[in-house]
Amino acid sequence: MQNFRCSSGQPDVAGFYDPLSSSIQYVVTDTRTLKCAIIDPVLDFDEKSGSTAFHLADEILAYIAEQGLEVEWILDTHPHADHMSAAHYLKEKTGAPTGIGTYVKDVQALWKDLYNWPVFPADGRQWDHLFADGDVVRVGSIQGRVLFSPGHTLASVTYLLGDAAFVHDTLFQPDSGTARADFPGGDARQLWQSIQEILALPDETRLFTGHDYRPGGREARWESTVREQRETNKHLMGDQTEDGYIAMRNERDKELPMPKLLLHALQVNIRGGELPEPEDNGRRYLKIPLDAFDGAVWD
Repeated sequence: MQNFRCSSGQPDVAGFYDPLSSSIQYVVTDTRTLKCAIIDPVLDFDEKSGSTAFHLADEILAYIAEQGLEVEWILDTHPHADHMSAAHYLKEKTGAPTGIGTYVKDVQALWKDLYNWPVFPADGRQWDHLFADGDVVRVGSIQGRVLFSPGHTLASVTYLLGDAAFVHDTLFQPDSGTARADFPGGDARQLWQSIQEILALPDETRLFTGHDYRPGGREARWESTVREQRETNKHLMGDQTEDGYIAMRNERDKELPMPKLLLHALQVNIRGGELPEPEDNGRRYLKIPLDAFDGAVWD
């Protein structure tokens, strides 16, 4: 965990790094009221044993208790493809409402067919609040807004709280570039446009990313600024054009392997992080569709 302090009236941001999924979870705090939001919490999952746990979420809860904070929101930026969300668990523990972009309904509609869930309600009811583009979101005395940031997924949103923007997987650290756009519903042109909207924010806006893959084995990082991204992001710097970016992104995505937890994670994450109901033997089961995608290791 690392803490990022900022000026009065702007949020403190604590980042919690998960080395297994290279994900970052955040606690965003209004220091005037000690109210906070949790963003993109991770549920521990070991695909080899099928084991689940809540060590990462409990670390967040311990931090919140130590700091004397009150959880006002539990927010997901999008339905993740590489880890499961702990939003449902944290709601049970804190009573705080959950939220995600309203566009999650499009992702649910896409994946319910893949999982053959004909009665699954693809209407977003699994969250307490669905945010649309431009909606206000408040954490204590800090008023923010929601940006619709599609491209990586159909449903990605950015939460802008004070001088801090939580940009999920749209941008990585400048030495890692930008997110892939080849998931179902992804689109490189939309991703470029979403990036441009983020980079139109004030230069000193702090940008917090959803992953860091530690290129070259460096220490994990997850904070940058709009200025840093515009001037040094390896996919954006120089005279990069929209068409050039799209060509680069599409070519690069062809070489990327499928995330190992994609088929595991989506069936949990389109349910708001709620695990499948136990069957008559008391065990929970994940459902993995066979031969649904290209990209096998032997291809």
